[in-house]
Amino acid sequence: MASSDILTELARCSFCSKPDTEVDKLVAGAGVHICNECVALAVSIIDGSTGSPAGARVPVWESLADAEMLSHIPRVAAHIDQAEADLRSWVQELRRRGVTWSRIGEALGITRQSAWERFSGEE
Repeated sequence: MASSDILTELARCSFCSKPDTEVDKLVAGAGVHICNECVALAVSIIDGSTGSPAGARVPVWESLADAEMLSHIPRVAAHIDQAEADLRSWVQELRRRGVTWSRIGEALGITRQSAWERFSGEE
């Protein structure tokens, strides 16, 4: 996969999965992206619930049929792939800056060796 393909793959809303070509704005964070449409939806939800107490959180799948859950799995997997690609980019930049595998491993809560094995690209 070419680096331009990776960048294209990363430019997708983490919430609705729309690519940046289908939305007006896409804001990037650490491992996530959110489009202007999802921000507007979140604002409307928050504005609509102002003053009412927060209820108990129910897992999203409680309201989904099996077919809906199955159709959602590829989106969940795409978010994992997106986050993994973003993490690899962060690690590559840290290595470019001369940060040691020990420090990277420590930041991730893993050993230096585990960090090297996961991100070095060498086998």
